Amino acid sequence: MSAEPVIRATIALRKALAGRSFPAPADFVYQPLDYAWASHEAYLRRFAAAGSRKVLFLGMNPGPFGMAQTGVPFGEIAAVRDWMGLEMPVGRPEKEHPSKKVTGFACHRSEVSGRRLWGLFQERFGKAEAFFADHLVHNYCPLLFLENTKQGRNVIPEELPNEIMALVNKECDKLLRVMVETLGVSTVVGVGGYAETRAREALDGLLVKFAKVPHPSPANPVANRGWSAAATKALVEQGVWS
Repeated sequence: MSAEPVIRATIALRKALAGRSFPAPADFVYQPLDYAWASHEAYLRRFAAAGSRKVLFLGMNPGPFGMAQTGVPFGEIAAVRDWMGLEMPVGRPEKEHPSKKVTGFACHRSEVSGRRLWGLFQERFGKAEAFFADHLVHNYCPLLFLENTKQGRNVIPEELPNEIMALVNKECDKLLRVMVETLGVSTVVGVGGYAETRAREALDGLLVKFAKVPHPSPANPVANRGWSAAATKALVEQGVWS
């Protein structure tokens, strides 16, 4: 089976969001679907071929040391390179924050959220193929927003004006619907509350169940007290995993 429908819809989203400007605090905007397209496309070709994927884990948007570096959702480098077997040349955004440069697979920083998320899947399923047989991971919005501060603070979509994000969400909704319909997804798991809310709105009218796990970010206190166990418990209680 082919991943072409999902790839076409992803390219359409990339084109729809090209060149959009955003107000402060989104002073820097990275679009990994542009400069890291080779690895994102390889991820989709390998793991998003049409056919049944019962569960879609939905993240919010790229992290500076995850998808921003590798082009893969929650793209913690070791997980993408060593577990999924993907490693491609990655370009650079046109305008970079000095403290959040893109060095691709040479990045020496680890994305904590990605390490926790993919670490749980490795622990439970062993091989990547076993996980991806029934599951896929996707980031709702493909844009990373950074503030023009010394550290380049990560700006979450909720911090940006509704009227601006409504236009972005409309385009992101289209890809999510194509993904769910093409892959026959029966349950969408929001990784954090924002992703779950966006999924419910985007997929209104489709026969899909919704679930949620705590966000694995270190900014979430729950995640720092044994995220893997908390996420597994939530998935079992909601009937996603047995």
